Amino acid sequence: MGYFEFASATLVVGVQLIASNSRAEQVARGVWLEWFTVGYNSLEGLVALIAGFLAGSIALVGFGLDSVIEVTSGTALLWRLRSDAEQNQREKMEATALRIVGICFLALAVYVSYEAVTSLTYNKTPEHSLTGIVLAVVSLIVMPVLARAKRRVAARIQSAALTADAKQAEFCTYLSAILLSGLLLNALFGDR
Repeated sequence: MGYFEFASATLVVGVQLIASNSRAEQVARGVWLEWFTVGYNSLEGLVALIAGFLAGSIALVGFGLDSVIEVTSGTALLWRLRSDAEQNQREKMEATALRIVGICFLALAVYVSYEAVTSLTYNKTPEHSLTGIVLAVVSLIVMPVLARAKRRVAARIQSAALTADAKQAEFCTYLSAILLSGLLLNALFGDR
């Protein structure tokens, strides 16, 4: 069993792991989801960055940087969720985590905009990347499940920061679809 199959199976098990609605168990579920996010996106980012640099693909490099941003966001959520038991600090930590996730969104928007303009200006044509195609397909499977699980936990513990992090995972799903489309089009028609 490869890493991606293991990661997908682990995610499904983790999503079903805790059925109770107690706050402590939901927070524990949120912590597990964020650890999964950090681990998965660390690997995804590393693979995307290496494949992107090798293929000269700005889209893959951008996808890898999105993964780094999601790791940052996930780490902020881990910090926030780990201290959830301290009720008097919860709101302050929630606001700080929400701000960090927002900054991550802005960083991603700036990077994608810069790379899009640079790509169009210099008319860069990337090499084909089978690794990138496989990575995009795996992310199209994992990210929607992860986003949905985070939204459920966020609603149960009323965490705006976790809701924003779920939206970031959802955004990654869209980026995966766009990346896959671009990589497939490049593979089919790039050399013409």
